[in-house]
Amino acid sequence: MNALRIVKAVTLALTLAACVPVTQKPGAPEPRLVFKASSYSALDGWDGAGLREAHAAFQASCRVIAARAPGDALGGDKAYGTVGDWQPACQAALTRAVATESEARTFFETWFDTVQVFNGSEERGLFTGYYEPELNGSRQKGGRYRTPLFQRPADLVEVDLGQFRPSLKGERVAGRVVQGRLVPFSPRREIVAGGLGANGRPLVYVDDAVGAFFLQIQGSGRIKLDNGEIIRAAYDGQNGHAYTAIGRILVDRGEIPRETLSMQGIRAWLEGNPEQADALMNENASYVFFREVPIGDPTKGANGAQGVPLTAEASLAVDLKFHALGAPMWVDASAPSDVAGAPDARYRRLFIAQDTGGAIRGPIRGDVYWGAGARAEQIAGRMAHRGRLFVLLPKPLASAID
Repeated sequence: MNALRIVKAVTLALTLAACVPVTQKPGAPEPRLVFKASSYSALDGWDGAGLREAHAAFQASCRVIAARAPGDALGGDKAYGTVGDWQPACQAALTRAVATESEARTFFETWFDTVQVFNGSEERGLFTGYYEPELNGSRQKGGRYRTPLFQRPADLVEVDLGQFRPSLKGERVAGRVVQGRLVPFSPRREIVAGGLGANGRPLVYVDDAVGAFFLQIQGSGRIKLDNGEIIRAAYDGQNGHAYTAIGRILVDRGEIPRETLSMQGIRAWLEGNPEQADALMNENASYVFFREVPIGDPTKGANGAQGVPLTAEASLAVDLKFHALGAPMWVDASAPSDVAGAPDARYRRLFIAQDTGGAIRGPIRGDVYWGAGARAEQIAGRMAHRGRLFVLLPKPLASAID
């Protein structure tokens, strides 16, 4: 997922998307990042909340940061400074072993100070979750394996509009070139019906059309082939059409009550209404393409936007218009229990910004990577909670924040 990249928006109805564009709600104020000086005493639970895992994830990010030119902007808001502002902390992270929570806490407190993130005057935003699905598949079409996961078509063109106008930073479009003009690519319904033609190159075939749909929403997944091999299908582009949340459609039609909407509920509806499932999924014109990558460390996820493998409960997807990849971030929110029906619990943890998503929009907006498997799916599919966000900035940068 070069941006694990697919979608989530601002209601539980949009929890099912982790990476394709959505538009701002009409009439909503323009998002505005504000940093305010804070302290570690404001981070409830700081004494023990995944700091060692976050340090390991930060080391992975630092390998990327260490290779960049010191004078380059780190990314996001100018308050994140230059790559050179971060390289001393990265050098320390890469050269000093950390074995305990206490050592990790000492490291972060030595090199960083905290600032709180606001959206204008608002201190709370939406936090959702994503995960890596697991499907069964085959390299050959046949039997129960009939739903293709397509590789990126050769004629798909993606454009970073920020390279043309600074005001469009973070905005992307995709399509194909016809007679010298960029035109929209085929929507989902045409691709499903065979609209890729000669450009259609299936990576694998899976036995679950609904599972394939949710794999596209998550942006990456593991496929257990019929020969026992396990591969990773990783995000490799999207057709450029805006994501439409089918959960919202089901709510608007009165099929699912808004207050009980979840990924699990939407899946149950699709599986329980097979004669209507294809038409509903095709209401979402967005379509994602995949490439095969090695699994590597089975405890890690696919590479995020920063190009490093994601770490469960230590990697966070953020809006790169505002935030920089590699920055440590403290989330103070709530999360679902891994037992359906159990009450939510307060969730306070340190993450590293290592990913993004087309619908991860706004200064206080985070998408927690929960890992792979049934537990990750249970939690990520029901996570849509509001909370606060803090950023750990290198001390010289933090000292400039009022």
